[in-house]
Amino acid sequence: MDKVKVYVGLDVHKDSIAIAFAKAHSRDDPQFVGTTRYSVISLTKALSKLGSPSDISICHEAGPCGYGLVRALREQGYHCEVVAPSRVARRPADRIKTDRRDALLLARLHRAGELVPVAVPEPQDEAIRDLVRAREDAVSDQRRVRQRLKSFLLRHGHAYTGTRWGPKHELFLSTIKFEDSAQHIVFTEYRMAVRFATELAVRLTQSLRDHAETWRWLPTVKGLMTLRSIDFISALTIVAELGDLRRFPHPREFMGYLGLVPSEHSSGNSKQRGSLTKTGNTHVRRILVEAAWNYRLPARIGESLQPRLEGQPRYIIDIAWKAQVRLCHRFRRLRARGLHQNKTCAAIARELCGFIWDIGTRLQPA
Repeated sequence: MDKVKVYVGLDVHKDSIAIAFAKAHSRDDPQFVGTTRYSVISLTKALSKLGSPSDISICHEAGPCGYGLVRALREQGYHCEVVAPSRVARRPADRIKTDRRDALLLARLHRAGELVPVAVPEPQDEAIRDLVRAREDAVSDQRRVRQRLKSFLLRHGHAYTGTRWGPKHELFLSTIKFEDSAQHIVFTEYRMAVRFATELAVRLTQSLRDHAETWRWLPTVKGLMTLRSIDFISALTIVAELGDLRRFPHPREFMGYLGLVPSEHSSGNSKQRGSLTKTGNTHVRRILVEAAWNYRLPARIGESLQPRLEGQPRYIIDIAWKAQVRLCHRFRRLRARGLHQNKTCAAIARELCGFIWDIGTRLQPA
């Protein structure tokens, strides 16, 4: 970065890219180059007028266009970063937003070193993450169509009191008859929607297991599975969403990244802390908060956890057991103090982050 002569800011859209640059070691205002179509060839042609790839440092905001552009520019020899849009400082009084202004702002902040880059995943890591999110969408769709069927049956007096969606429940559904043909069509279509959604979720889950067998982060996934309430899908989601946990120097930064730390508004001698910041990755935060609920029970090695410990290094098992003993005790202590169970789960999830970070930083990719 010491050899950089030009800092470039790109405002990227699906059809166009706005380009601005700021000269290094200068206080001159950034200059707008122009707008080109979304094409690596057109972009590199415009960048070639600013200098050689080794002289240029480029940044653009993370967005719906993915990481294809940054990977292509890096292959061309450019230093390129993707920055977090939420961390781009904007003036509250600035009510005018254009592509030109956004590109100029990025160039100026990039030169000042005030932008926070995000981790660009490897293509295989991104593919696993896409598969994880596709499965999560399928499970969410399955939950919705099941709820529609349940609500429809409840409206017409066909409530089921046992455990739903098992063999007995399917037998119960097969006995339901509607005299009106329109209602029979609705009932049949809802059942088919539940079936299709369930089959899709099962297929994606199996695909996820198959692809994970050759993934370089599989040792880390298996290491995280030694923790209580972190099963295969949960561990795979954590690693796929976060990548290399070694990029977090301290577990406090990891907790803050997931939005599990309290917000704060302090001034002078006044200190006020509020609700969780809830910034960062929502997928992982949801998993950790749900996992925290299982620590309400006493610490033990159950039937589901025992197989996950086999073949793991002793120091990983020790960390997992230490986490279970501490978090189970802390859960009971916080509840005994009268803390609401939701706040208790958030506190346990925050501490669970520390143990996940400890395991994740000790295990190397295959």
